[in-house]
This record gives sequence, structure tokens and C-alpha cells, in this order.
Amino acid sequence: MPSLRKTLAAACALAVLTLSAGLGAVPAARAAETTVFAAASLKTALDEITAAYAAGGGGKVTVSYGGSSTLAKQIEQGAPADIFISASVDWMDTLAEGKLIRPDSRVDLLGNTLVLVAHGADAPKLEISGQLDLAGLLGDGRLAMALVDSVPAGVYGKAALTSLGLWPSVEAKVVQSNNVRIALSLVASGDAPFGIVYASDARAESNVSVVGTFPAGSHAPIVFPVALTADARPEAEAFLAFLLGASARAAFERQGFQVLAN
Repeated sequence: MPSLRKTLAAACALAVLTLSAGLGAVPAARAAETTVFAAASLKTALDEITAAYAAGGGGKVTVSYGGSSTLAKQIEQGAPADIFISASVDWMDTLAEGKLIRPDSRVDLLGNTLVLVAHGADAPKLEISGQLDLAGLLGDGRLAMALVDSVPAGVYGKAALTSLGLWPSVEAKVVQSNNVRIALSLVASGDAPFGIVYASDARAESNVSVVGTFPAGSHAPIVFPVALTADARPEAEAFLAFLLGASARAAFERQGFQVLAN
């Protein structure tokens, strides 16, 4: 499947370059801006929110997007971030155990749902259950997912498929990517006929269809916590407050997130 390999390699390379560029730019500019490390699935909403914050005089915010596992490990290794928004409670817990976040600032910010998407804007709906012949629907194609053992969207996806008894039949057909937005891009391009992403991701891409929603009980609740890092600068508190405000809430809801924070 040469086309799929090329597309995935290019997407992964772009993600790495984007993250590296963001990290590389931070030390020189750190005194003048707030640096946020955020799960890739937040990109559409956060791009809008940071633009609104800057336009309102709040200052510049630089966001590095990636898989929550990659970002958490970067923070563990000393990357200069002020705020971390994870797609996984577990990765935030890992940083908390290492005393790398300010526990008093931690908030469960967002919730989400897990969906099966198909290539094209008008794919037929499916019922997501243990009776779904997902392997048969895939045929010789691949199921695009984020890394199933480390990236939250992939972890949730594998858990859901396992709970429904579908994982053994599709495991060999899964193509894994460094973050959920790369998985989404594989479906949008047609390199993978189906993928598992968050509902909010599906809204960000016009060339995919949500064909089914995984039952809530098939995986752990999807929660995006946010916190200031242990060495966050004072100005980061203002952006965290903005994230918890009405303008950000509206942007998150437009992108299909459920806002959990009051």
C-alpha cells in the first residue's frame, strides 16, 4: 500500500516538524508569550480561541499540538510550557505525580465522544455494536487510529473495539499514527476508508462522514484536563482564565466539545 505509507510518512513528518518548530521557538520568545502544549484534537478550537485572546489585547499565545503522550514526555524532559491540555486524565496524572503541574490549577475542561468516520461526505450510517462486521467493511483497506497504546484517542478506540469484541478481527488492519488529526487526514484523503476519531475532529474535516458513535460504556469517559505547569509564568494564568470563560466555551461547543468546566 505505497500511497498510504507515503501519506502517513509525510503527515508524521509534518507533525514532528510542527512540534519541533514550536518547541524550538519557545526559549527565545518565552518572556513575551504564553506557551501551551495541547492535544492535537484541540487545534481548530484553540486556533480560534488564541486569535480572539490576542485580538482582545491578551497577548500572544503559542500552541504546540501533538499526541498527549508526546507532549507530556516533552514536559517531563524540560520543554518550556506554561499550560498543558491533555486528551487523557492519565497523562495529566503522570505529570502531577512528577510535580510538574500546579495541582490547584487543574480543571477538567472538556468532554468528547468517540466516532467512526468514513471517507467522503455522504457515507451511509452504521450501527456500532458487537454485530458490526467492521473487518468486512474494511476489506483490503485500513482502519486509521492514533497510537493505540499511548495516544488517548487510540487508547479509547482500542478499548471500545475490545469491549465490543471487534478488536481481534481488525487489529491487523489498523494503521496507527502519532496523533488523531493524522488519522483523520488518512480518512479524508481516502488512504484509509474508515477511522476512529473524536466527534470534534470529524467537524474539522469536510471530506469525512460520521457513520456511527461508539457507546459511552464501551470506553472510559473522554475528559480533557487542563493545568498550569509547575514553572508557568504569571501571565499564563490570564490565558487559563480565558479558556474557562464564555468566549472560549462558545468556540469549544461550536467544534463539538462538551464543556465540563463551570
